[in-house]
Amino acid sequence: MKATAKKLKRDAYVLSLAYRDPRVSWYAKVFAICVVAYAFSPIDLIPDFIPILGYLDDLILVPLGIWVALKLIPKYVILDCREMAEELIAKGKPKNWAVGVLFITVWVLLGIWLSWFLYNRLIP
Repeated sequence: MKATAKKLKRDAYVLSLAYRDPRVSWYAKVFAICVVAYAFSPIDLIPDFIPILGYLDDLILVPLGIWVALKLIPKYVILDCREMAEELIAKGKPKNWAVGVLFITVWVLLGIWLSWFLYNRLIP
């Protein structure tokens, strides 16, 4: 299990390098950017404190997204980026705070909308 987690971490770094590569198609870049942003985000789409569902995104969405993104990218690009990713891993993990702020904003706006909706439904 620990080896699988290391492989996923490395593959996320491979994607972060691959989406900047000009040899990658635009749709693979867009998908890879979304996967990398979500994987490196300090905030999850479904918070971990929600029983069962909170960990499902980490266990299913991230590995599935990485797998699909790697299938969209040419093998020779992946091999080049894999070497660079090994060096990057030795230096430390980057954080994507912009995506974290985006997720917080979405949750806050969803909470405000839900409060407004319930307030208008319950109090005529």
